[in-house]
Amino acid sequence: MSFQYPWLLILLPVCFMPFWLKSRQGRLYSWVTILPEDRLSRLMDNGLKGLMTLLLLAVLLALAHPYGPEKVVQRIGKGAQTVMVIDRSVSMDHPFAGDVTSGSAAEIKSTAARRLITKFIDSRPDDMMGVVGFSNSALYGIKITNNRDAIHAAINAATSPSINQTNIGSGLTKAVTLFDSIESTGSRAIILLSDGAGKLSPRVKATLQATLKKNNLALYWIVLRQPDDVSIFSKNVYEEDRVPTAVALDRYFQSLNIKYHAYEADNPATLQSAIQDIGSRENKTIQYPITIPGRNFSKDFAFLALILGALVLMFKNLRIYSWKNT
Repeated sequence: MSFQYPWLLILLPVCFMPFWLKSRQGRLYSWVTILPEDRLSRLMDNGLKGLMTLLLLAVLLALAHPYGPEKVVQRIGKGAQTVMVIDRSVSMDHPFAGDVTSGSAAEIKSTAARRLITKFIDSRPDDMMGVVGFSNSALYGIKITNNRDAIHAAINAATSPSINQTNIGSGLTKAVTLFDSIESTGSRAIILLSDGAGKLSPRVKATLQATLKKNNLALYWIVLRQPDDVSIFSKNVYEEDRVPTAVALDRYFQSLNIKYHAYEADNPATLQSAIQDIGSRENKTIQYPITIPGRNFSKDFAFLALILGALVLMFKNLRIYSWKNT
């Protein structure tokens, strides 16, 4: 048994105060020999002191919050180990399309992303997920876990606006490292959600080239685009030094020789469709450990203290305060 507040145990000697303190109740007699021997009263008095000691001990242990050992069990289900890499640039706080002044603006990108990703998480109870945000650098959200409350909190943080930069390379390299500390089981994927692209340095490209394949990771890129943005699926032919950044990044991902798929979403409906398609692709048998917390014994000791308190009151009321010799 362990204690959440073990420092309270230094008060254990206080529990034996009933045996140290002498009662002042009763009457004074000039000659105690005239009093008869009352073994029952002495036994009840010692029993009452024992009950008081146990009562104080139960209260002290309840306050110290004792708990038993935790257990780790293996859970098997359908899902994947995924890391959401979410763009936190200021542009994510803009609506998908429309004119704000005319009142026809669509849903804000970050709001739609938060809503749909949360729905995606809740629909896949067996998934393990990590979260990384990025703007000018990677922003750690949470390690790969199945704790839904922690994942929701990380998603809310990652879909809040930051500064006007989009360092995708930093976000991706950070996401890959999250898989290093967890055993591989079933599907493993990185989902990149961004409304822009960026150039990757040769060092970042080399790192991703080595680590994505080594960790057997699939990569999905959802591009949140405006209607006038260049499509990564365009068949246009560009000069080598004039290839749009998004198109160049898509070509690089295709060259990695890994499982890769790209999507374009220009409204919440197409974003939802992309997320659903990823869910259908990454839905294999998954096994992962779950830590079951040890039992909390605080309530048990509190209930015991309540019973002991009732017994103390009962025995107190059985005491005889006057005695007459007949």
